[in-house]
Amino acid sequence: MTLFTNRKNKPKAGQGRPFRFQRFPARRLPPTGDVVPRSTPLRSKGIYLLPNAFTTAALFCGFYAIVMAMNGQFSNAAVAIFAAMVLDATDGRVARLTNTQSEFGAQYDSLSDMVSFGAAPALIVYEWSLRGMGKLGWLAAFVYCAGAALRLARFNTNIAVVDKRFFQGLPSPAAAALVAGFIWLMDDLRIAGADFRWLSWIITVYSGLTMVTNVPFYSFKDVNFKKSVPFIAIFLIVLIFVAVSSDPPKVLFGLFVIYGLSGYGVFFWHWFNGKPVSIVETSDEK
Repeated sequence: MTLFTNRKNKPKAGQGRPFRFQRFPARRLPPTGDVVPRSTPLRSKGIYLLPNAFTTAALFCGFYAIVMAMNGQFSNAAVAIFAAMVLDATDGRVARLTNTQSEFGAQYDSLSDMVSFGAAPALIVYEWSLRGMGKLGWLAAFVYCAGAALRLARFNTNIAVVDKRFFQGLPSPAAAALVAGFIWLMDDLRIAGADFRWLSWIITVYSGLTMVTNVPFYSFKDVNFKKSVPFIAIFLIVLIFVAVSSDPPKVLFGLFVIYGLSGYGVFFWHWFNGKPVSIVETSDEK
């Protein structure tokens, strides 16, 4: 009977020392890197479909307006601008209601606004009325287009420091409604653009410059749709729908003319009463 002892076997002559596994120090990644296990697949970043679908529809309306203006159908072009306004007001609310806000959606919405409310109205009014004015015509259209671009860039950078109750300058959809609404009204009255070219020039330049001012325009963002309202409010909404349906070109253009002048009314009212006219917040108080 063989007895097993705890004695280790010694290597024979000519054989080296037995191989031993050694521990090597683990490689350290830079402090900013995250260790991702090989077994865990990297997840690709996606985008939300519903709000971006509304943004894409608004972008299509802006592109469609440009095509209609090139074909001389200015009423259809103006209606497409107003349709883009409705879709632009919808995509943000849909994103907030469904909790699908994203940085991609914000940037995509800004680019869509530049096409629908910046480039499209400038090209439409140039084709309709400003073409025959030479340099003054395309310079006015460029002033509007540049004003829309600057307005959108400033909105993206100042969104955290501006009073949410007001817009800093005329919002680009309202500026587009002024230009497109005037074209729609004149085309509905069978008035050629060349007959009122100076009036269209003034409206275009006014809209472009007002977008880059510091004049406060009410944003309607503090309206809470979840709270109960008096019965008269519902009746007023019905009256507004009836008025717009009776004669859309006249009523819509009149409403946006009032809104386009309301900011200066608020500005001078605060100025005469010695109140601050800047809507940019200078303190951390809310």
